[in-house]
Amino acid sequence: MSIDFLASLAAARVAGTPKGITSVCSAHPIVIEAALRQAAESGETVLIEATCNQVNQEGGYTGMTPAAFRDGVHAIADRIGLAHERIILGGDHLGPNPWRKLPAEDALRRAEAMVIAYVEAGYEKIHLDTSMGCAGEAVALADAVTAGRAARLAVAAEAVAKRVGTKPHYIIGTEVPTPGGALETIEHLQVTRPAAVRATYEVHRRAFVTAGAEAAFARVVALVVQPGVEFGNANVVVYQPEQAQALSAVLTAMPKLVFEAHSTDYQPGEALAALVRDGFAILKVGPALTFALREALYGLDHIAAVLDPAWNGQSVKAAMEQVMLADPANWQAHYHGTPEQQLVLRHYSYSDRIRYYWPVPAARQAVDRLLGRLGTAAVPETLVSQYLPQLYPSVTSGALRPVAGDLLIAAVQHVLGTYAVACRG
Repeated sequence: MSIDFLASLAAARVAGTPKGITSVCSAHPIVIEAALRQAAESGETVLIEATCNQVNQEGGYTGMTPAAFRDGVHAIADRIGLAHERIILGGDHLGPNPWRKLPAEDALRRAEAMVIAYVEAGYEKIHLDTSMGCAGEAVALADAVTAGRAARLAVAAEAVAKRVGTKPHYIIGTEVPTPGGALETIEHLQVTRPAAVRATYEVHRRAFVTAGAEAAFARVVALVVQPGVEFGNANVVVYQPEQAQALSAVLTAMPKLVFEAHSTDYQPGEALAALVRDGFAILKVGPALTFALREALYGLDHIAAVLDPAWNGQSVKAAMEQVMLADPANWQAHYHGTPEQQLVLRHYSYSDRIRYYWPVPAARQAVDRLLGRLGTAAVPETLVSQYLPQLYPSVTSGALRPVAGDLLIAAVQHVLGTYAVACRG
C-alpha cells in the first residue's frame, strides 16, 4: 500500500538514511499531471494533497468535494498509466478554517463533516489543523483547546475509517504557517522551540486518549513545526540548518515521528536537502508549482506573439488581468501599494494568488486559446531559449519535445525535480 511510505520516513531517519516526500498541494490539473508523470517516470510514490479551502464537502473554491478531487487525480493517473497504489492522497489543514467566521461549534460540526468526507473518499494522510479561533475567539488558541478539537475530528475520522476499512495516518501540530505564504515581506522567523514540540505532542496525546482515539494517535506520523522557512509577496526566507539544530534534536526522543515543513516553496535545492537530512521529511509545496506554471504560460504567450503579431490582444496575461480586476476578493487584502505595484503583485508575487483564478471560465478559455494557437507544432529552439530558458537544455538535448503542452508539464517538473533529488537523501 502507498501509505506504508509515510510510516517508513521515521524508520529511515532512525536508521541514519533519511528520506523525504514532496507534498504537492495544488488542485491545478496540469500541476497534478506533472507530479503524476514524474512518479510514473521515476517509480517513486507521489503525495497529492487538497487543502480545506480548495476542496471540502461544500465544494471549496474549486467546486470539488474530496471524492471529486480524488476522481480527478485518478482519471489523470489512468490516462498516463500510473497505478493508484502509487498515489497517496492527503487532506491539508483540515479543521474549521473555511468556517472560522462562524461560532466555534458550528464551524467544528462542518469541520467534522469535511474530515468524514475526506476519509470516506479514501484519503490516507489527514492533517488536523484546529489552531485558528472562530467567531468571538482569539486568533490563536491555547494548545489544550487546539488538541481537544483535533481529537474530536480524529474520533469522527476513525469512525468512518473503521466502516470503510482504512487506517489513515495523521499529522498534528499547532505551529502552522499561514496557508499559501505570509502576507507581507518577512524580516524574521521564530523557529519552533523544542519545549513547544514536546508540549504539543503531550497535550495531543492526552486529548486523544481522553477522547478514546488512542488508535488514531498511534498513527500520528508527523508534527507540523516551523523550521525557519517561509515566503512573502516579494521575498523568501531560506532554511538555516544551524538555527534549527535544537529543534531537529527533539526527534531523537520521538523515534516514530518526523516533522512536516510547510511553505517550503522557492527554497533552493541544498536547503531542501538539508531539511530532509534534519528530519523535516514531508516538504509541502504549492504556490511555487503554480508560479512555475504561470511563468511558462506567460512565456508561451510571448512566443505566440512572436509567431503571430496579432496575438497580443488575446494573451493569457491580459485575460488574467481582467479576471482578477473583476473579482478582487482573492488578492485585494494581500497586495498593497500603488496601482502599479499592485499590478506587479497580481501577476508576479511569490504568494501567487493568481492561482485562485485559473479555474474561472474566462481564464480556462484563455489558456485553451493559447494552447490551441500553438498546437502540436514545435516551438523554435531560439524562442524556448528566449522565453523559457530553464527548459532550453532539455529541448536541445532531445529529452523534451518543444511542444506547448509538454513545455508546461516540464516547467512544473523542473521545480518538482529539485524536491525529488532532496527527498532521496
